Amino acid sequence: MNPRPVGTYSGIPRWVVAIAAVGALFVLLPLAAMAARVNWAKFIPLVTSEASLTALGLSLRTAAASTVLCVLFGVPLALVLARGGFPGQRLLRSFVLLPLVLPPVVGGIALLYTFGRQGLLGRSLEVAGIQIAFSTTAVVLAQTFVALPFLVVSLEGALRSAGSRYEAVAATLGARPTTVLRRVTVPLVLPGLASGAVLSFARSLGEFGATLTFAGSLQGVTRTLPLEIYLQRETDADAAVALSLVLVAVAVIVVGLSYRRPAAGTRSSAPEKRVSP
Repeated sequence: MNPRPVGTYSGIPRWVVAIAAVGALFVLLPLAAMAARVNWAKFIPLVTSEASLTALGLSLRTAAASTVLCVLFGVPLALVLARGGFPGQRLLRSFVLLPLVLPPVVGGIALLYTFGRQGLLGRSLEVAGIQIAFSTTAVVLAQTFVALPFLVVSLEGALRSAGSRYEAVAATLGARPTTVLRRVTVPLVLPGLASGAVLSFARSLGEFGATLTFAGSLQGVTRTLPLEIYLQRETDADAAVALSLVLVAVAVIVVGLSYRRPAAGTRSSAPEKRVSP
């Protein structure tokens, strides 16, 4: 009897694999059905029309801008939630992660009553000559609202897994908090930050409800690719299916980049750099 190599043992029972296969089919079959419905003879003209390219370009630009905002706001939030200890911390986490379970259209309404013409901040902005609702800026804010929790969850988990011992050592050596953050904390959790940023970009790219409610659907201004797909569904089903497949392909590539497996034998290690105050 040849013993099975230890490195190949998965520990997964066959019945678990069978259920996992059913779950995978539940996701893959609708995608396969959509691919089978595509009019491949007209695929290139459908996805390269002026309206389609405009919507795709707008989606990519706004998703990139919202990802930058997610990093700008999400990194401090994740640090406070993972490293801080203060009254109301759990409540703050609940509100920050609320967009994960909140219907996007509700988020759009909340943004509209905040930044709209008659909103909480919109009136003051209107006096200053700044209009946010139903503009490209509104698209970026809507995408940031729904995508921010993805970065916070990913980065907070990475911070908790990494622990704070290396940061404590750097602090005892005289490094200032900002130096510790820059030289120790960020390099230590950089994979988690990158993963969260990619997931935020993917979520922003597919945002629909909050964008439609808060920004509307103005071609070249607020009509992103999901909105273009929705409108094409009513007039040209072939174009809607073709654009849907493009969006799926982009999303698969983006999400795949965020879940790249580390090379065999690699181990996470503490930064080797000497920390100076």
